[in-house]
Amino acid sequence: MPEVRSSQGDADATLALVQRFNDAFNRQDIEAVMALMTDDCVFENTFPPPDGARHTGQEAVRAAFGDFFASSPGAHFEAEEVAALGTHAVVRWRYQWNNVDGRGHIRGVDVFNIRDGKIVAKLAYVKG
Repeated sequence: MPEVRSSQGDADATLALVQRFNDAFNRQDIEAVMALMTDDCVFENTFPPPDGARHTGQEAVRAAFGDFFASSPGAHFEAEEVAALGTHAVVRWRYQWNNVDGRGHIRGVDVFNIRDGKIVAKLAYVKG
């Protein structure tokens, strides 16, 4: 079994960082989003199924988020529940859109890993 270490201070800092990230993401503020991520960050998308695309490093993650923001200007993620254990967080969310193709929503979960006060990984999973 891997070693597990955490403190309430780590969890509080993790929750605050994830909140800042979620706020910046909903504003579609790519500069603020990327400032919260490490140089070697990883983003695992929910698409394409079954495992989603993996983007590694600031340049690749910035491009993936930029493409998403450009294709979904009215998108909004609502955090339904956020929990942290040390330097890991889980966010259960509801994603809503309203575009030329119509309105809709989908629900999912993000798993965040934190290192040195920044997000090193954002792994996204979706229902359906």
